Amino acid sequence: MTNDAPAANQAQIDYWNTLAGQVWARFQAQLDRQLEPLGRAALAALAASPGERILDIGCGCGVTTLALAEQVSPAGSVLGADISAPMLEIARHRPSLTPGVAVTFRQADVQSDDLGRAAFDAAFSRFGVMFFSDPPAAFANIRAALRPGGRLAFVCWRPLADNPWMGAPLAAARPLLPPMPPPDPLAPGPFAFADPDRVRAILSEAGFGSISIEPFDAPIGGGDLEATVDLTLHVGPLSAALREQPHLREPVSEAVRETLRPFSTPSGVMMPAAVWIVRATNL
Repeated sequence: MTNDAPAANQAQIDYWNTLAGQVWARFQAQLDRQLEPLGRAALAALAASPGERILDIGCGCGVTTLALAEQVSPAGSVLGADISAPMLEIARHRPSLTPGVAVTFRQADVQSDDLGRAAFDAAFSRFGVMFFSDPPAAFANIRAALRPGGRLAFVCWRPLADNPWMGAPLAAARPLLPPMPPPDPLAPGPFAFADPDRVRAILSEAGFGSISIEPFDAPIGGGDLEATVDLTLHVGPLSAALREQPHLREPVSEAVRETLRPFSTPSGVMMPAAVWIVRATNL
């Protein structure tokens, strides 16, 4: 992140360097376990090869960066870029077990910072591209960092209605909460790329071609009931509502617990998740 970061991005920079970044760092192990099958599908779509140079966009706590390092071994390199200092602090302390691969973490705003011209063979992201204030500008900057023919692959959420892991607890809590304004579907946030036509238009405007947007579904979770309730109350739109109404935490917790209980399995609470696996090429 640079000191002259565009004002349009300042809200996201502030958000991910204060409460959100701290929460994601705190729940890093549980979130990584929950998102692992979705990230694995996106990694397969990218199909990184030994020796390649990869940009990991919104790398967070670094688990995908190290997974990419394994794929580009030997002699490849991976740059994990994120705006969140709390999450990068965890990433930088992860042990890298991949010899011969240069792994670097950088605090950077991928929308506007100079990432190097044609510096990468491919770019990847696991849920790190939905928070740009100006998505076409961000993807134009990403494309400029890719060599001609360079590949892009990322995973993003389909609509909230298709994702009970977040939608069901929120629906259970709504009767207990004050009315919540409807979210702006185009604002930066987890479901900003739920519309595949919008994603395709953004990538096309940024100059990408050979765009592929495919649905992927998988159960996610893995934490026990109490750990999953705790995570649900701290991550996502329900957490924002409870920050403003902390006295409602106990009744909301009980409502969420009863909603999640039927999804308990021997492997933990597992709920359906629906995402897009997106691929494109710098033509």
